[in-house]
Amino acid sequence: MNTTAYEKSTNAVDAVKSIVDHEPPSPILAPLIGPPPYLDQFDELDQELLRLHLENQRNLYVLLQQLLREQPGVATTRTLPQETAGSRSEETGDKGSRPVTDYGATMAHFVRGRRPKCKRNSGFEIERPSASYVIDMLPPAARREHAVDTIPAKHLHSSLNKIKHPVNVVKWTPEGRRLLTASTSGEFTLWNGMGFNFETIMQAHDCAVRAAVYSHSDDWLVSSDQDGIVKYFQPNFNNVKVIQAHSDPVRDLAFAPTDSKFVTASDDATLKIFDFAGGVEESVLTGHQWDAKSVDWHPTKGLLVSGSKDHQVKLWDPRTGRCLTTLHGHKNTVSKTLFEPSQGFLLASCARDQTARVFDIRMMRDVFLLRGHEKDISTLCWHPIHPKLLTTGGADGHLYHYLLDEQNAPAGTAPTLSPYDTPEGVDAPAQTIYPAHKLNEAHEASIW
Repeated sequence: MNTTAYEKSTNAVDAVKSIVDHEPPSPILAPLIGPPPYLDQFDELDQELLRLHLENQRNLYVLLQQLLREQPGVATTRTLPQETAGSRSEETGDKGSRPVTDYGATMAHFVRGRRPKCKRNSGFEIERPSASYVIDMLPPAARREHAVDTIPAKHLHSSLNKIKHPVNVVKWTPEGRRLLTASTSGEFTLWNGMGFNFETIMQAHDCAVRAAVYSHSDDWLVSSDQDGIVKYFQPNFNNVKVIQAHSDPVRDLAFAPTDSKFVTASDDATLKIFDFAGGVEESVLTGHQWDAKSVDWHPTKGLLVSGSKDHQVKLWDPRTGRCLTTLHGHKNTVSKTLFEPSQGFLLASCARDQTARVFDIRMMRDVFLLRGHEKDISTLCWHPIHPKLLTTGGADGHLYHYLLDEQNAPAGTAPTLSPYDTPEGVDAPAQTIYPAHKLNEAHEASIW
């Protein structure tokens, strides 16, 4: 091998060093030794192509192993640069290494191997307990009927600003490459979405940021603060408009399905609907007797839901501003209300009475009662793909995941049926659901 070819191979050698460090018959090299167990799922042409592919992989393995033996001083590990001064990382190994979530290979592998449902099985290889099989992990979109496989159960990373402030908002940027946080100092902080290291910080508001939401088109970010001010930001965080929406803090925001309007919820007990293009107030929704803490717009319909300090959940018609109905059940301040985003039939709410409730808007009643928290439930979130997976965060820092089709009743508790499955139907009581997975002390303080 000439010198030029040897130098060009350096990057390839580094890239696969973690694989070829293992001598056969390591589990990492299992697919390179003999035919794989799923070979009979393919026709003769596919089998022949797969055999040629495996043969090329064996030849590549031998060649790279020779290169590693010839090349002096090859590093045994690949580490990322150390974290910037803006944040810190919790590591258990070398100080220069950091866990990285590179989901690009997983998605690319899934997109390449998937086939229409009318075709035969694509024959995905089963996942194995080895780092090289990370790309065989299927994303949630590939396993829509197995929500339990999507529950995030492992803590990956913790990041801190140099000056600590409570974080009120956490959002993924539309492209999924960065994480946006907003704090009580009025600052926006951007974190890398794979290594979670600090990227940049900017002063977005003059006081505490209370809410932020991206438009459905991903072209705009709207945020609100303690002084009742609403600001428009472009994806590059250029501030293009400022509105004095309320005189009291704006606690929540939501866009209409068409992005032409947005709604705000404030401590003045009102909801306001604004025209997005002009920034003009169109209507004021009154009916709550105390602070409005949460608001959401149905993903496909002209329907609003709000939660308040008066313990009530209200549904509104945004065209007329009329309250359609009031849903009772909570016994303390309602802290969050959210429509299920994929189907839109379910509505979830949580409150400071240590419970969360799931309502079916077709029946106008609660169908599930979520228990398990011992402190106030301060927030909740639906999974964007699995309509039966719901996550709640409590004032004690606990993070609980619920599966609506699994009761997970504790020992000694009799199982019950949901109103969908009982002979009584609408008259049946709500089914009590317990956490499918608990992350106790996920945070040191309240989860917002």
